[in-house]
Amino acid sequence: KAMLMTILGLIMATVGEGALFNLPRFTMGIMDLQSGFGFITLAMAMFALPEAIFLVLKPKNLKGGEGEIKDLRITRAEAKAIAPVIGRQSLQGFFIGVLPGAGATIASFLGYAVERNIAPKAEQDQFGKGSIKGLAAPETANNAACTGSFVPLLTLGIPGSGTTAILLGALIALNVSPGPRLMIDEPQIFWAVIMSMFIGNLVLLILNLPLIPYIAKVLSVPRNYLIPFILFFTLMGAYIGQNNATELLLLVGFGVCATALKFADYPLAPLLIGFILGGLMEDNFARSMQLYDGIAFIWERPMTLGLLLIAGGLVLLPSIRGRIAKRRAAGVADGD
Repeated sequence: KAMLMTILGLIMATVGEGALFNLPRFTMGIMDLQSGFGFITLAMAMFALPEAIFLVLKPKNLKGGEGEIKDLRITRAEAKAIAPVIGRQSLQGFFIGVLPGAGATIASFLGYAVERNIAPKAEQDQFGKGSIKGLAAPETANNAACTGSFVPLLTLGIPGSGTTAILLGALIALNVSPGPRLMIDEPQIFWAVIMSMFIGNLVLLILNLPLIPYIAKVLSVPRNYLIPFILFFTLMGAYIGQNNATELLLLVGFGVCATALKFADYPLAPLLIGFILGGLMEDNFARSMQLYDGIAFIWERPMTLGLLLIAGGLVLLPSIRGRIAKRRAAGVADGD
């Protein structure tokens, strides 16, 4: 099911202008689809709208959280469980953030997917149901990617995310040219950006720790009050993002389809990952085909071949683990 949803996301990424030829594809003559589906629209249709519909379809879940929210401090056992997750996702998120155009969104979804795949079978079932590893992985990858996205900005002048693209515009407006000479020509700006990351994290830590009990009280708000706000902000976000009414129709259509898929237990996160990576994959594949006259780049560049083999291994890993588990279970049964 996850593979099927990933392929569906890759297919949806092909809507709009292609990487090789600037001609519209699969737009059905609709001008608003020439730039493809909007990421914000698709993300809200996959996650925000189905949740609101589920709350309407299941009225018994409309009550707010019961009981007092207390003891939100992390325990020693929880810290021990998430320590390896934080270490792995800090490195993975940072390297994904360094990739130009990847951003924190891809890092968050990939971090969650990787930790879910490498977790033991008993812990995999807890993902999506309150797993502390499932919470730590995307948050760690997100924070690491935000830091990593500054590397291509400060060293090459290439924004690594939407946020750094805004910063790039601000620096250019101030007659500062990010690039290899920024550290030499404007060292005060270079080191100020780095120090601001440390100071910002400390300020967030000081603010968030005392405010966690109050933020958590949002869970006690009755769901029937939250549903109108969820729907309102979802629809307004989709409209403001592209400033046309077609996005509202796409949001509702995708939201209904996502609700049906959720009823059938299809995971929605792989679809969004496939959609995000589809455009990047097509652009870079087309560029490689032009530079190396075909697919010769696969064996002419050892790093590319190595990364493809690692990706293939990760795709096959769940099925291999499943077969090993079945053989072990069959062996235990024969022993009995």
